[in-house]
Amino acid sequence: MRPATVFVLLAAVAACGPIPVERAEDECFRQARLASQPRGMVGIGAGSGGLVSKIEVEITSDYLRGRDPSEVYARCVYQKSGQLPTRPLYSRDDWKG
Repeated sequence: MRPATVFVLLAAVAACGPIPVERAEDECFRQARLASQPRGMVGIGAGSGGLVSKIEVEITSDYLRGRDPSEVYARCVYQKSGQLPTRPLYSRDDWKG
């Protein structure tokens, strides 16, 4: 095997490893918010081409199954970092769930 190929394979394997728990908490926060309620936006406008509208809705299977956002958060953090969360979901200042 060529050295460049070995390096690429090692880099790919390393990327699959656990990440720091703080980073996992940040990444899992959004997933937990989506478990609490759907998110979306509606936009309406007018221009020289006429009326324009846009609707975006994001609904997760966690929400549809009625899963507790705290459990979704803890499970996600554990899967990504191999550790339990160090800060609870609802202690975050930007939680609006």
